Amino acid sequence: MGAMMNLGRILTITANVFREVIRDRILYLAGLYALLMVMAWRLLPEISAATETKILLDLGLAAMQLIGLVIAIFVGTGLVNKEIEKRTVLVMIAKPISRLEFIVGKHFGLSAVLAVLVAVMTVVFLAIASLAKAPFVLPNILASSFFLWMQLSLITAVAIAFGVFTSSLLATLLTFGVFLMGSFSANLVALGAQSKNPAIETFTRTLYLVLPDLSRLDLKNQAVYSKLPAIDLLFGNAGYGLLYILVLLMLASIIFSTREF
Repeated sequence: MGAMMNLGRILTITANVFREVIRDRILYLAGLYALLMVMAWRLLPEISAATETKILLDLGLAAMQLIGLVIAIFVGTGLVNKEIEKRTVLVMIAKPISRLEFIVGKHFGLSAVLAVLVAVMTVVFLAIASLAKAPFVLPNILASSFFLWMQLSLITAVAIAFGVFTSSLLATLLTFGVFLMGSFSANLVALGAQSKNPAIETFTRTLYLVLPDLSRLDLKNQAVYSKLPAIDLLFGNAGYGLLYILVLLMLASIIFSTREF
């Protein structure tokens, strides 16, 4: 791996992707998030005076995930695909850059953008929640934001893996499908077991093994209701997410290496 990858070249690609995505005014979405949170803060008391603070926290974390998901899918699927469609990839692979470095650099670049976006939205969330006097535990919210970033980074890896061999539209649809099914993959296994049908049980277990279990990286409800998993389980889930990202990037690199331009 050391011979195949050069950290300097990866960081150069990472920096280029980061600048390009930032120039597309992606961080303006943080302003949209702030506006939504302020509107929710002012409108929720009119809707439900008894539970508005919990609803505000739930809404804030859910909106954070939705905005990040839009960036991860729509930008992620085009990171490599647009280079292929515009033939600018020929310039990149003509340089002393391996295709693995190219894939990893692209992923790191968008993951860095998502880290900044999640950090800014977390600051906004904490500010509005404090103004609204909504009860929250700071370490829980920070843990939820970190795992959200890991989830979005994983989805970015999925988007890149699809983007190296399909069109942007199909890659977007497939990535969104993986997100939906991955969010409920554990429930699919339970449903398969309840069916008492061996074929269905095998199918649902296979889906669970192949698809990422995104529920491991979703701590929204646990953060709001102060029911975070034990620290060893959190480390295990973080390791699971990291391993899945590495596998996806290797897979994307292998597929990308088989393509002729």
